[in-house]
Amino acid sequence: MIVDRNLKWKHILHYTWRSIIYFSLLSVTVYALHVEFDLSKLSIPFNAIATLSTALAIFLGFKSNNAYDRWWEARKIWGLLVNYSRAWGREVLSLSISADYEDDQALKKWQTKVINRHIAFVHGLRVFLRKKHAYNENGITEIIEDNNRYEDLKDFLSEEEYKLILTKKNPPNYLLKLQGKDLTTAFKNGWISDYRFVRLDETLTEFNNHQGMSERIKNTPFPRPYSFFSRAFVLIHGTLIPFAFIEELGWINIPLSLLINFVFLTLDLIGERHEDPFENKLEDTPITSISLTIEENLKEMQDRTDLPPKPEPVHGVVF
Repeated sequence: MIVDRNLKWKHILHYTWRSIIYFSLLSVTVYALHVEFDLSKLSIPFNAIATLSTALAIFLGFKSNNAYDRWWEARKIWGLLVNYSRAWGREVLSLSISADYEDDQALKKWQTKVINRHIAFVHGLRVFLRKKHAYNENGITEIIEDNNRYEDLKDFLSEEEYKLILTKKNPPNYLLKLQGKDLTTAFKNGWISDYRFVRLDETLTEFNNHQGMSERIKNTPFPRPYSFFSRAFVLIHGTLIPFAFIEELGWINIPLSLLINFVFLTLDLIGERHEDPFENKLEDTPITSISLTIEENLKEMQDRTDLPPKPEPVHGVVF
């Protein structure tokens, strides 16, 4: 997610330079041909371009609003995940009770285990949403992208559990299953009552909901006709612009056409860059930062000092 108020031009040009070069060459070519051959017969009435510009602006605004809704929904889902993660840590620590000292030591190990596993679930969900998965002949998940790896879960799981989840197509979901089994163990050991068991299980169900809602956004692309036709209309509109001003403005047509095209191009890109908020792009929902916040909160609840460092913005971007 971009946090700087002022966008960096290198980020903007990274996505627009091809189109800018095309529109610049087109404007220069139209001007040169007009000077050399007089293109008065090919000029387009200004009113026609103005009508097209108005329609295109409405269409791009509609696209951008709907793309932003997807981004904001993703942020709200992960905001709820933060809230319920804190509730999970509090419930595990306060709703489970032991009978004697020896039992108390076993309970503390259980509490640490399920809280650490939840931290692994959060990081695992982050990796699962951002990664493209591949499976080798043994069914083991192979890492494709280096910046989001299941290796981040090693510190929060036993070696056996870590190797086990790598064989699963949906590691976060499997971690929730293990959490449910440990709740049953705590109930059998008398650490939680039947009511408290149900309360903790309801919180686990909320984590299922958060994962499911995130997967819905991840697996349901923004309607492709919006993306395709917006690019096509911006290209058509930008190609016609130089022919509307060449008669009256002459060489001024070159910078003016480029400026108008840049405005419509950026309107299109704003929507396009927010369509899929879990792709680890500059504009995405910062789920790495949110995951580390959850890890920090849960460790503090256990009075631990090995808190993760706060991620600093990289060139004005938080991931």
